[in-house]
Amino acid sequence: MERTQFPSLKGRTVVVTGGASGIGEALVRAFAGNGSNVAFLDLQEDAGNKLAAELSAGGANAKFLQCDLTDIEAVRAAMADVKAHFGPVGALVNNAANDKRANFLDVSVEEFDWMMAVNLRHVFFAAQAVVPQMRELGYGSIINMTSGAWVRGIREMQAYSTAKAAIVGFTNSLARQVGEFRIRVNALAPGMVITPRQRELWYQDESKIADGLKLQCIPEEIKVEDVANACLFLAADDSRMITKQMLLINGGLI
Repeated sequence: MERTQFPSLKGRTVVVTGGASGIGEALVRAFAGNGSNVAFLDLQEDAGNKLAAELSAGGANAKFLQCDLTDIEAVRAAMADVKAHFGPVGALVNNAANDKRANFLDVSVEEFDWMMAVNLRHVFFAAQAVVPQMRELGYGSIINMTSGAWVRGIREMQAYSTAKAAIVGFTNSLARQVGEFRIRVNALAPGMVITPRQRELWYQDESKIADGLKLQCIPEEIKVEDVANACLFLAADDSRMITKQMLLINGGLI
């Protein structure tokens, strides 16, 4: 798939959370391919180091920071580290998430709190950490990854859907708060994207994928690159007047 080049992203400091694999890896590769200084946070040390080494060997400016995103002090320290290494953050992609399924009646308070920590809390505080850096620059773009799951309503995803719906509310409120500083805040909602992890955990049966494709207006699999392309646009100056929006990337599923 050919990728559009966005000149405004060249040399821009970009942070991607959950960037070592899946959609996050595609985002990191896309920004690196546009000449951004891309830093990515993830718990997966081996995968993160391997990706950063590969991109750096190819001439990209890529930095991996191992970080437990449920540890907010670690998130704050990582954002300060990025600024020290690359300069103020011009774009933040809050991508990290875990779409764990569970029987609603069996969900414990501890499990619910963990789902909020891994899907929602770090989104709030990562944005809080970079807004001062964006104000320093005089511009910025925050892209929060939500999901089409909460819009459709999917069984056994109540905690995940709660967090992902809350991200849209947070996006709308923050966009209103920081717009005067030329900081834009948008949400991306991918549909059925079959990453290796998704295939291993939820889509071992190919018929499930086929059934999902039948519900889309465009009956083709959504690629991680499709999500990355939309993210590049929202991070670039080409979308300078787009804020407080949620973009569904789902082939017309909903």
